Amino acid sequence: MEMLNLEKELKENAYPGRGIIIGKSADGTKAVAAYFIMGRSENSRNRIFVEEGEGIRTQAFDPAKLSDPSLIIYAPVRVLGNKTIVTNGDQTDTIYEGMDKQLTFEQSLRSREFEPDGPNYTPRISGIMHIENGTYNYAMSILKSSNGNPESCNRYTFAYENPAAGEGHFIHTYRCDGNPLPSFEGEPKPVEIPDDMGAFTELLWNSLNEDNKVSLFVRYINIVDGTYETKIVNKNK
Repeated sequence: MEMLNLEKELKENAYPGRGIIIGKSADGTKAVAAYFIMGRSENSRNRIFVEEGEGIRTQAFDPAKLSDPSLIIYAPVRVLGNKTIVTNGDQTDTIYEGMDKQLTFEQSLRSREFEPDGPNYTPRISGIMHIENGTYNYAMSILKSSNGNPESCNRYTFAYENPAAGEGHFIHTYRCDGNPLPSFEGEPKPVEIPDDMGAFTELLWNSLNEDNKVSLFVRYINIVDGTYETKIVNKNK
């Protein structure tokens, strides 16, 4: 697949919804993850990312305006030993608990499906990064309704072993804006991953639609020793 221009992809899509990017830095030394959330409703936009342990959690910016926490308050990122889990919902906990019991990433998600938010039936997108003895692999998953039919759940897992330096993949919940919102289609999109974490964070944040963007998380993990650096950007301050 052709490497896509991530800046162009984001700037030309007013509402990709929530998005996960996972890959390897151009110099080959860092495992890279990014996760962003967007919102159209006041409830969705009333959020920030906060650090929690080695991961992050969404939190209401103004608790008085929080009308329904069910699908918007969750831990998008959790760390289980040498594994980093990134998702767009509370399936982060499902994956964490399943893998802690020796289930695979895919097996852990068998108990879950798309979100119960008809007529959108928002896909659940998830990623897992595994770093061990200087090696790095990752996988991505999407659970989506079958063309908007809530009776059928389509499950796709994409695994990337020994990813090439400077390459990553981008998956998001919605193909574009709409009513109902059309689900993402196809494989995760191949994108470039730079060495400069600050520049990558800036590119992502500045490329997201100004009205709809809410929060962004970026992490660069050293593949040799597991140390990491995190950046969080919140629109609400």
